[in-house]
Amino acid sequence: MTTFIGDPVLPGFRPDPSVCRVGADYYLVTSSFEWFPGLPVFHSRDLVNWRRLGSALDRPSQLDLDGCEPSRGLFAPTIRHHDGLFHLVCTLMDGPGHFVVTATDPAGPWSQPHWLDGEGFDPSLFFDDGPDDNSDGRAWFTAARVLDEAAGRTEIWMREYLPRERRLTGPEHILWSGSRPGARWPEAPHLYKIDGAYLLLTAEGGTDVDHSVVAARADRVTGPYKGAPGNPVLPPAEGPVTCTGHADLVQTPYGDWRAVLLGVRPGSALGRETFLSRITWDDGWPVFSPVVHTDPRRPLYDDFATLSPDWSTLRTPPAPFWATGDGLRLQLRPERLAVRTSPSLLARPQEQPDCDVSTELHFTPAAPDEQAGLAVVLDDDTHLLLLRTTEGLSLRHGPEALAGVPVPPGPIRLGARIRGFTHTFSHAAPDGSWQNLATVEATFLKPLFTSVQLGLYATSNGRPSTNQAHFTRFDITYPNRR
Repeated sequence: MTTFIGDPVLPGFRPDPSVCRVGADYYLVTSSFEWFPGLPVFHSRDLVNWRRLGSALDRPSQLDLDGCEPSRGLFAPTIRHHDGLFHLVCTLMDGPGHFVVTATDPAGPWSQPHWLDGEGFDPSLFFDDGPDDNSDGRAWFTAARVLDEAAGRTEIWMREYLPRERRLTGPEHILWSGSRPGARWPEAPHLYKIDGAYLLLTAEGGTDVDHSVVAARADRVTGPYKGAPGNPVLPPAEGPVTCTGHADLVQTPYGDWRAVLLGVRPGSALGRETFLSRITWDDGWPVFSPVVHTDPRRPLYDDFATLSPDWSTLRTPPAPFWATGDGLRLQLRPERLAVRTSPSLLARPQEQPDCDVSTELHFTPAAPDEQAGLAVVLDDDTHLLLLRTTEGLSLRHGPEALAGVPVPPGPIRLGARIRGFTHTFSHAAPDGSWQNLATVEATFLKPLFTSVQLGLYATSNGRPSTNQAHFTRFDITYPNRR
């Protein structure tokens, strides 16, 4: 075990990062699983401060996630730039498989998906267009595929990619099956050309506490690849950041190297976040050193003049169910959480283990099935809801009612004080003091692939409705702000 320290450069639900540089600009994408819009795209000039540009999959016509199981959907994208065009490859699990979308501007619009042949997950692209003699200008597609799921045995395979035609061609090449016999879950392959040699970077050990980064080199892109003598080049980490892996390298305009990678802050519901590492080289092998910086923990005060791209919904909605401009208005629809569909839910990732969340709700239920309020959501089956109903306020864990209290008609503030897995829910009149309703030890919110999202929810629970829930604001603040 080794120690990995530092703040995430993209906190909260930002797993499986991939990065590329065009001039002085860096662009990054992460997995999004069953959440829509899919595949968030970020921009930075320094690899530390990132701004959300949008999403590569932001139109229902591109991809339908209806019925997608929790923690399935869109796995591990890779973004690359070649000849004036951005190429983004990803895998739709439990669907047609690998696909590529392209754009001249990473802010979009991105193309419709072009589906690619082949098994597996964690796809990547490599454009062999370097200045040295053995670069032939061809492009290559790599991915991992399962050989024995119970044993965690996988292999990395590769085929040629035709950028103009958006398809694979030619024979398949097996590049790698792990750094040692019995290696578990070799995955997340990325290829690079550095000092005339081909470098293959993979993850190993599974995306948990044994997660690591492995490196191998070859004289030809098709191999054979020989592993680094000190593999893994980034061993499994132990607190305060664990599960580090799934790294992608990028060279700065000054010639030095960095890596983005996922990591986990244990003891929270934040799941896998994006961290930054400084790369040095030892005999041609990458050496990972964490980049330590101070996370400012900026509070959020959203009055919904427009809808920020940081808001998502579960799966692909057939049409917008929200309106902004004078706050957020959510249509009450029959769809509800706990069903594999797209309910009237807008949510954004929880970004710190400790935070205070609040909203002001203007809503009068017209029938017992009509409910709206504050949502803390891991997935369809695992969530906490503080809802206004015809009987007052109800705090629910899935179908189970945990607490309730009568409240008078009219606007009401709803809040959640989150300290790790301890969630204290409260309510207040618009100008009144907060009243605690209940405290829940919510260890059931511990994530695996995704993470907890904080948001706003409305439903008519299977019945048609013309009612709306009006949220005038949504705030997130942090205790002991640095």
